[in-house]
Amino acid sequence: KNKRMGFFGSMFGNHSSAVVKEMIDKGAVIIDVRTPAEFQGGHVAGSKNIPLQNIQSKVSEIKKMNKPVVLCCASGARSGQATGFLKQQGIQCENGGGWMQVNNLVR
Repeated sequence: KNKRMGFFGSMFGNHSSAVVKEMIDKGAVIIDVRTPAEFQGGHVAGSKNIPLQNIQSKVSEIKKMNKPVVLCCASGARSGQATGFLKQQGIQCENGGGWMQVNNLVR
């Protein structure tokens, strides 16, 4: 679909871990865009599971949270796609990359 999405995915969120950590410290919502099965296998404590294919239908729900959002997945590719989409919807968000990477910032 969108060429820019692939570009976000290739960044893996590494460059912005300081920004992501600051957002988490200030109470950002962590949204994991992996499948429910992947999420069950391990996730960041307190994170919400909204699979990538459901993100579009959950925009109003995410806006109602009224908090910045950190997205994560397995590697940062799917969360990169979700981040690009949510930014277009006017939601303040960053791609945290892989969930284990984000988990390290939470502790």
